[in-house]
Amino acid sequence: MSNHLSSDHATGKKSEYCCEYGSTKYFIYCGLGGMLSCGITHPLMVPIDVIKCRVQVNKQKYKNLVTGFKITMAEEGARGLVKGWSPTLIGYSLQGFGKFGFYEFFKDFYSKMLGEEKTYLYRTAIYLGAGASAEFIADIALAPFEATKIRIQTQDNWARNLREGMPKLYAEEGFTGFYKGIVPLWFRQIPYTMMKFACFERTVEALYKYVVPKSREQCSKLEQLGVSFVAGYTAGIICAVVSHPADVIVSKLNEKKELTLTQAIQRVGFAGMWQGLGARILMIGTLTALQWFIYDSVKISLAMPPVPTPEQPSNQSSKKDNNHNQNKKT
Repeated sequence: MSNHLSSDHATGKKSEYCCEYGSTKYFIYCGLGGMLSCGITHPLMVPIDVIKCRVQVNKQKYKNLVTGFKITMAEEGARGLVKGWSPTLIGYSLQGFGKFGFYEFFKDFYSKMLGEEKTYLYRTAIYLGAGASAEFIADIALAPFEATKIRIQTQDNWARNLREGMPKLYAEEGFTGFYKGIVPLWFRQIPYTMMKFACFERTVEALYKYVVPKSREQCSKLEQLGVSFVAGYTAGIICAVVSHPADVIVSKLNEKKELTLTQAIQRVGFAGMWQGLGARILMIGTLTALQWFIYDSVKISLAMPPVPTPEQPSNQSSKKDNNHNQNKKT
């Protein structure tokens, strides 16, 4: 859980932190951390993303990840591997701000709605719900850049960069062209983000409980960041599998402007929805692990307060003991 990086919460020294937990400033800082984590990692993955998208939309030519790299290098050189980097940088920076900032907001909001005891009992549902709510908003900012990126990467000589691509897309399809793929984008990104946050939070919890030989508070910040990286990679692999079919449809839908969602699904077919999965697991696993590492590093560097960790209320165990004793008497 991203709240595990500070061991000073129990001291109650508010002056140690840059802001108050749950404040507007806190959520904005979380958004900035998300902007950096997504804005840095997604452009690094562009070469893999280029080949992944091409395998998804043109399996006959780009048979797999290795063949795709060879063909792209032979035909376009190294420049072909960085196509779409500018819409990736801007689009995923905006998406990262919304994803992480609103995730922390909704997690706090839903926790307050449920109360302490139910927050602990239903913490996984809170992670899932907060992730879904945040991603729904974040994708509205991402969609125009994602549509432009895919066209740049998959259509030969369509546009060289974002500056050329966005006006061209608007001229060809109007404003609706930017949001043509928003529904499959939601189907791709919302399950991905739900799993990204929920798997990460619960994996961190399990690592500290069963693997790490000392408590979270006893770990150094570097050790805690190591736990974040491992948990992030685990979550990334699961996210890649869950969201891959929708990712293929998004790529196919944005490849040709005349395709409808139903036509894209029919053309791809069930087997085709898993094309490029290996490349996506490599990309998303690495990307997700780095994102959590960067995000938690930002929270440390800004001296942000830790999120209160959901804990089993102390009265729960006493209630169980009382019930047990009553059963004994009867």
